[in-house]
Amino acid sequence: MKFNVPCKAFYSAVSAVSKVINPKNALAILDNFLIELDGDMLTVTGADVDNSLTARISVAEAEGKCSFCVTARRLVELLKELPDQGITVAVNEETYEVEIAYTGGKYNLTALRGEEYPTYSAAGDDAEPQSFTVSSQTILKGLEYTAFAVGDDDYRPMMKGIFFDIKPDRIVFVATDTHKLVRYTDTRTAPGITASCIMPVKPASIMRTVFGKESELTVSMNAKCAVIENADFTLKCTFLNGRFPDYNRVIPQSSPFRLTVDRVAMLNAVRRVGVFVDPGFGLEKFKITPEKLLIKSDDSNMQTCARETVPCQFNGPETVIGFSAPFITEFMAVLPTTEVYIDLSDPSRAGVFQPSENEDGTDLVMLLMPMNVDKF
Repeated sequence: MKFNVPCKAFYSAVSAVSKVINPKNALAILDNFLIELDGDMLTVTGADVDNSLTARISVAEAEGKCSFCVTARRLVELLKELPDQGITVAVNEETYEVEIAYTGGKYNLTALRGEEYPTYSAAGDDAEPQSFTVSSQTILKGLEYTAFAVGDDDYRPMMKGIFFDIKPDRIVFVATDTHKLVRYTDTRTAPGITASCIMPVKPASIMRTVFGKESELTVSMNAKCAVIENADFTLKCTFLNGRFPDYNRVIPQSSPFRLTVDRVAMLNAVRRVGVFVDPGFGLEKFKITPEKLLIKSDDSNMQTCARETVPCQFNGPETVIGFSAPFITEFMAVLPTTEVYIDLSDPSRAGVFQPSENEDGTDLVMLLMPMNVDKF
């Protein structure tokens, strides 16, 4: 078997696929790529126990049809260092020796038979898979807005992923760790089906990395797994088991008081004041008045204190409330508009963070539970 391929294209494919391979695998074969040639199409596959990713590359001067496995780490490192020019890959189908040659050099690797590579298909069910097409930008936006709110508590495994609530006329993305919750709704997409799933962080991160913003994705899913593909990649992933909380019940339908503040000004102030928080608690205190927001933190152990004032608009009485500095920073970094709204009712109830204006057909809501404040 033999083929020619541009080094940069080959490196981009193997680099993307390598993201699905675990640093340590129970099966040694999973340290390898499965590479297959069929006509002028080369496919590169990597997998772990629950997920697999396949990249497709067009090649030239292809001869033969074969599949083989090579060590992923070594191939990625080699292609990274080679100059950007065409390379020739030849495989001896009897000894499975691989030769990679270009104008200035030649490299030899030992391969394994492609038949030794396990075929991982996430366990499905007997139901017929449901399919729909969606813009990759819709999926990537949903993941961008929700990924940071995913939980990491092993006792709540259903919260360790992003919940996809798919309706005929919309897709809702939700993530929560019980302290914060994010819900992003996109009605610009009409999947035409009703389904739901909890996607783990790893395949969600892979999607954000490998799928371009201007492509169309085909999604085929059942209750336990999904296949997501575009022209260049195919991702197979297994969903998390468990029942996701009823997110709509915990989001306040209305709050009487609204704080309007410049997002960047508040973000920078929170970051600066956050340098002085007690690291054991991460508490920042907020005193809200009709025209200004006073932010304070202190660390009694280190005898330090910080205060900053940010202009704002508030239609309620003077209020003192506490929030986690890291969580506030995450919210302000993700919200997309210049101004943000923070809806409040009282210091013991969650604050609802929203952009001042949503894109047409979308709705972004972020919920943050407050922390106890003894005194300001």
